[in-house]
Amino acid sequence: MSTITNDRNGRVCGKIRRLRLKYNQLFYTAYVKLNLRFKKIGYGSGLVCFGYTYFCRAPYSSITIGKNVEFRSDKTSNLIGLNKPCLIATLRKNSRIEIGDNSGLSGTAIGAANKIIIGSNVMVGANSLITDTNWHNIDPHLRHTADPLPGEVYIGDNVFIGYGSIILKNVSIGKNSVIGAGSVVTKSIPANVIAAGNPCVVIRALK
Repeated sequence: MSTITNDRNGRVCGKIRRLRLKYNQLFYTAYVKLNLRFKKIGYGSGLVCFGYTYFCRAPYSSITIGKNVEFRSDKTSNLIGLNKPCLIATLRKNSRIEIGDNSGLSGTAIGAANKIIIGSNVMVGANSLITDTNWHNIDPHLRHTADPLPGEVYIGDNVFIGYGSIILKNVSIGKNSVIGAGSVVTKSIPANVIAAGNPCVVIRALK
C-alpha cells in the first residue's frame, strides 16, 4: 500500500467531524442545562454534553453534578462506538446520585434506588452500567415488585471503568483503579489495582 503524503481528504473529513461535534456540543449543552434547571438538578460550571443526555429525578431525590463533567451521548462523539445515550436516573424518594468534578461518561446508564457516589476525575467507558439495585425482587413469588434492599455504590477518584462494564450494588472501587472492558463488578475492588472479568477480580497492582 502506498504511503499517503498529502491527505487532503483526511484533513477535510477530520475538520467536518470537529465542526459537527462543536455545534452538537453547543446546542445540546445549552438544552441539557435548561432541562437540569427545570428538573432542579444541580450542576457545576463547565458542563459539556455531546448529544442529549437524559436525566430522570424521582420526587424528593437528588442528582448532583460537579464541575467540568462531560457526557457523551451522540453515537459518533466517542469513536469506540456508543449503543445508547447517557441516562442518569434516581428511582425512589431519598435516592441520591453524585458525580464529581472533571469526570467523563460515554453512553453510560446510572440507576440509583439508594445511593451512587462517583468521585472526581473518573472516566466511565462507553455503554457501561452503574446501579445500586437489582431492579426486581429476587424472591420468585415477588418478582414483579421492586428490589426491597437497594445498596450503595462508591467509585473513588481517578478510576477508569472500561467499555461495557457493569457495576452492581454494594460495591466500592478504590481510587486510581482500572476496571477492564466487559467486567461485571459484584464485589468491592481496592485502590490502585487493575481488575477485570466476570466476576471482576484483581489482576495486579498498579505501580
